[in-house]
Amino acid sequence: MKANIGTADRVVRVVGGLVIVGAGTYYRSWWGLVGFLPLLTAAVRLCPAYLPFRFSTCKADIDKPDLLPPGAGAA
Repeated sequence: MKANIGTADRVVRVVGGLVIVGAGTYYRSWWGLVGFLPLLTAAVRLCPAYLPFRFSTCKADIDKPDLLPPGAGAA
């Protein structure tokens, strides 16, 4: 599947997930396990909740630099 989580979204998910896990550990609550969900989605760069709405925080493919040298395109 195509990634739908951009860099800023990943940072927010990692920080939020770590805060939730840390709070769960501090308060000795099982709710801290919920923090692993944003960490998982940030790691795989895919949010299933975005899929039905075709929402993406990734930059468009047009902004990505071409990895092939000039003149080396597919024939």
